[in-house]
Amino acid sequence: PSEYPGALLHALRMEPRRARGASVLEIGCGSGVLLAALGTMGASSLCGVDIEQDAVETGASLLEGLGYRSEFFRGDMWQPVSGRRFDLIVANLPHFPMEHCPVSGRRASWSSGGPDGRELLDPFIEGLPDHLSPGGRAVITHNAFVDLDRSREVAAGHGLELRVVLTVLVYIAVEKAALMTPTVLLAEEGRSIRTYGPHVFGDMHIVEIAVSGAAG
Repeated sequence: PSEYPGALLHALRMEPRRARGASVLEIGCGSGVLLAALGTMGASSLCGVDIEQDAVETGASLLEGLGYRSEFFRGDMWQPVSGRRFDLIVANLPHFPMEHCPVSGRRASWSSGGPDGRELLDPFIEGLPDHLSPGGRAVITHNAFVDLDRSREVAAGHGLELRVVLTVLVYIAVEKAALMTPTVLLAEEGRSIRTYGPHVFGDMHIVEIAVSGAAG
C-alpha cells in the first residue's frame, strides 16, 4: 500500500458511519487492505474486483485470515458485478498520465491511466449510476493533475455530483515522473505539480461522488 490508499482510508475514517452496515465494493482492490479496514468499520458485506489474479488471491487471503466473509472477482471493472448495487464503492484506480510501459517489480496494471490519465477514470464514473444503491456514494483517489473539472463534467452528465473531501501532497516516484505525459507535466508544473531538483510532488484529492443532491 502507498500514500494513495492511506489517504483514502483516512477520508473514510473521517466519516465511519458511511461504512457501518454498508455493502461495499472496491474496484481495483489490490492487496485488499481497504476492504479489511472497512470490515473493521462495520461494513455488512465486502466485495473486491481486480484485473490481476494475484491481487484477487492476495485480497481473498487477507480477508479470510482476518475472519471476514468476502467475495473477490478477477475481471474488468464493472463486468464481474453486472446488475449489482452497493452502498459504498471505493477505488484507487491507475490514473497516472502516462503510456502503458512495463516497470520492473510492478504489476502490468500499475499506475498507468493512458496519456491523459482518464482511461479507467471515465468508465468508472460513467458506470456508477448502475451500481450505486439509492443514497449510495463512491469515494476515490483523484490526482489533481488529471483534470478534476473534466471529472465533474462526466459525473454531471450521468446525474452525479463530485466534491473534494481531502487534498494531500504525494511524492511522485522517479520512475513515474520520468514516464509522465510531457504536456501534462508542462501544464501542471507550479500548479498541481511541484518539482524540487530531482524530487517531484503532486496534489492528490480524495473525492466523493453521489447522485446529484445527495453528496455531503
